[in-house]
Amino acid sequence: MTWVTGLTSDDADLLTATDLGCRRGGRRVFSGLGLQLRAGQALWLQGANGSGKTSLLRLLAGLAPAAAGRIDRHAPVAYLGHTNALKDELTVGEALRFLCSLHGPVPDDTRLRAVLERVGLGRRMDFPVRKLSQGQRRKLALARLWLGEARVWLLDEPYDALDRQACALLDEVLQAHRAAGGALVLTSHQAVHLPGLDTLDLSAVAAP
Repeated sequence: MTWVTGLTSDDADLLTATDLGCRRGGRRVFSGLGLQLRAGQALWLQGANGSGKTSLLRLLAGLAPAAAGRIDRHAPVAYLGHTNALKDELTVGEALRFLCSLHGPVPDDTRLRAVLERVGLGRRMDFPVRKLSQGQRRKLALARLWLGEARVWLLDEPYDALDRQACALLDEVLQAHRAAGGALVLTSHQAVHLPGLDTLDLSAVAAP
């Protein structure tokens, strides 16, 4: 079994997976995977297309059943997928309130505006979601993560559709989350420049 562990040994695990296996469309994608995710850790999933990176994120989030093994979540988990799950008929503020309501209490408008300002959408509170660019939609989805209470973030291509300035901002958000005791697992076709970054190449557990 391949194991990936956190950088420190004195923090409690936020999420663990033991002897994890995944099947997709009747085909075995990977097997024998184990990981321990600890406070402050960032784990970058790597591997060729079809190696199971997105599938692993969905298993860890509880959005799909594992073919084998066990996952223990010791802290709240939030998942950001390829699609941003935004309703076009809502305004930016309405969409953010709705997304927050799915995972806990809705922050007041002062907090909402502050976070939207931080991600570069401060003047878009009453703007229709349908008129947002793909990069702006990504920023809005990231704002929802920031406002939530999940300690474990599972991020599928979070840098997708973001310009250089927005990527730098995302790095700041991810670092702040880690510094506050959170952890994250991410996929990215772009280079990731977070300090103390762990990597897991799924080719080590891929089906032959």
